[in-house]
Amino acid sequence: MIPNTQKIDIKKMDTKKTDLQKNLQNENLEIQMLLEAIHQKYGYNFKDYANAHTKRRLKHRRNLSNLKNYAEMMHKIIYDENFFNVLLLDLSINVTEMFRDPDVYKKIRQDLIPLLKTYAFIKVWHAGCSAGQEVYSMSILLEEEGMKSRSQIYATDFNELVLEKAKNGIYPLEEMKTYTKNYQQSGGENDFSNYYTADYDHVILRQSLKERILFSSHNLVTDGVFGEMNLILCRNVLIYFNRQLQNRVLKLFYDSLCPGGYLCLGSKESLRFTEMEDKFEPVASQEKIYRKKRQA
Repeated sequence: MIPNTQKIDIKKMDTKKTDLQKNLQNENLEIQMLLEAIHQKYGYNFKDYANAHTKRRLKHRRNLSNLKNYAEMMHKIIYDENFFNVLLLDLSINVTEMFRDPDVYKKIRQDLIPLLKTYAFIKVWHAGCSAGQEVYSMSILLEEEGMKSRSQIYATDFNELVLEKAKNGIYPLEEMKTYTKNYQQSGGENDFSNYYTADYDHVILRQSLKERILFSSHNLVTDGVFGEMNLILCRNVLIYFNRQLQNRVLKLFYDSLCPGGYLCLGSKESLRFTEMEDKFEPVASQEKIYRKKRQA
């Protein structure tokens, strides 16, 4: 027989658990309404992003802004475009660096470039290019391999503010030590400082690196096929999407690649267990590089 005091404690625990569940449900509903408001007001669709990522970034901005709840945050988003632009940077995926994961660029240099050199002209798409560090990495690689003049790089992102940073090609001087090390490990043999000019606490990348790059707005969630590419790089972006959106974007990449074209994903991403797994063949499994299968 359970003592009355213990029965009361159990009842209190059950009540508290129920209240927590209701609060969580209400919070999730507020977030859904907030994301719908963003979609309706500004045209950005974050509803198929991974829930954990979206909630973490929204909570971060809500706390910094001293907002009581997501309903209050939604009101501010609707009536304050400047606040939305700040939030948009939070929701964007902007973690990158030049020659990030050097082994990937080394593999591209050693295994893909010899085959791409057999084409008269090649097109490269950096999807979700963020602030442009990896785009300029590819520009340097193509220049060193003598392919710059017969290539075109397309660098896209949905965030116009981030794209503007990418176009400027200005980065903190303190990051150059890491970038130089990455460059050397990727197989680069030149003096990396030849590619930029130091200006106080920042560096400005050499203007010639931008000559074959076209920066433009493209939203992987809503926009369509992007040309006929020989190489697509979209690294550590898909991990922020749910499975349905991952499949949609991978189909978009497949349709945007020419037969035999290459797709390079991020270190934490894979085609395994996706709807497009059978449409590609692995070229370098560890570096997450795949080739679009040619139709029989």
